Amino acid sequence: MTFLYRGGKDVVVVAAREELRAPSRETLPPAAPAPGLVLPDGSINWGCPCLGGMATGPCGPQFREAFSCFHYSEADPKGSDCYEKFSVMQGCMADYPELYGKDEDDDDDELSAALEQAAGEGGEQRAVGGGGEGGERAAGEGVGRDERAAGKGGEGGGRA
Repeated sequence: MTFLYRGGKDVVVVAAREELRAPSRETLPPAAPAPGLVLPDGSINWGCPCLGGMATGPCGPQFREAFSCFHYSEADPKGSDCYEKFSVMQGCMADYPELYGKDEDDDDDELSAALEQAAGEGGEQRAVGGGGEGGERAAGEGVGRDERAAGKGGEGGGRA
């Protein structure tokens, strides 16, 4: 036998052990799917955990401004009209290196060096790294900035 006591906002249920051992006969409605980064109306879900908290914090306004610009951009290529907003955001992040510092597993240096090299060669497309004496590299391995500066790493020794 089960008794319910209502006291304000609380409900107290008193039941015999036998009743509590039996499986519940109540069914829950199916859970609503999580909205993700983009809400059904096309707007940005700033509370999405996929943003890793970037929308809040000291550079949150700059991030939201830059990300909104990119999300709603109709330029070709997408986001090419948002350079200034991303520059402002990057400047803010540079002011807080303890929060937005470089991750140890971040490969941006290698990517930046490859882009600089490509730009310095007049847009000629080449693979980063390459052969050379003892400079054979496995696919996916590039030449680091320090190696290029020292003139190692095969062809394209290039700028520092």
